[in-house]
Amino acid sequence: MFIYIITILAGYILGCFQSSFILSKGLKQVDIRNLGNGNAGASNAVISLGWKFGLLVALLDILKAIISLYLIKYLYYGNVPSSQLTFLLYLNGLFVILGHNYPFFMGFKGGKGTASLIGMLMMINFSVAIICIFIIFIITIITNYIALGTIGLVIFFVFLTIYLDYGIPSIIISILIAAMSIYKHLPNVKRIREGKEIGLRKAMKK
Repeated sequence: MFIYIITILAGYILGCFQSSFILSKGLKQVDIRNLGNGNAGASNAVISLGWKFGLLVALLDILKAIISLYLIKYLYYGNVPSSQLTFLLYLNGLFVILGHNYPFFMGFKGGKGTASLIGMLMMINFSVAIICIFIIFIITIITNYIALGTIGLVIFFVFLTIYLDYGIPSIIISILIAAMSIYKHLPNVKRIREGKEIGLRKAMKK
C-alpha cells in the first residue's frame, strides 16, 4: 500500500507545478486563465501568448512528468515485477495529469494534461511516445486545431496500451486519461463547430 501512496503523491505534487500559470504571472504579468479559452496549459499558451511561450510551457509540462516517472523507476525498478512497475508508471502518470488539471493551489482549475501525457509516454515507452507525437502533429497540421490532434492522440494511446498488452489496470488508466482529455476538450470542439476556435496557423503568427 505504501508503494501506491508514494506513487500517487509524487505524481500529484509534481503535476501541480503549473508552468503556464507561473510563467504567465512572472513574465507577462497576466493570469493565463483570463486569456483565450481560460485553460492553464500549453495549447492556450500558444494561442494566447505565442508559440515560443507555448513551447516553453509544453517542455516544462513534459519535463515534470518525466521527472515524476523517473523517480518511480528509480525507487522501484528491480524491486517489483515488470508488470507492476508498468502499472505504477501509469498510475503515477495519471496523478501527474490530475495534478496538472486540478492543482489545489489554483482552486483546482488547471490545464488539460496533453504535454504531461507525452512526458509520461516518454518514460514508459519512448517509441510509443514518438508515434503519439507524430499522431498529434499530423492531425493538428491537417485540421489546424490542437484540440483535434489531442483527441486523436489520447484515443490512439488507449489502443496502443491494449496492443502492447500492458494489463487491465493500465488499460483502465489509459481510458480514464483519454476520457478526461476528451471531456476537457469538448468546449474546444464546440467552438470549432461554431467557427470561434483560434487555429494553429493563426496562433503561430504571434
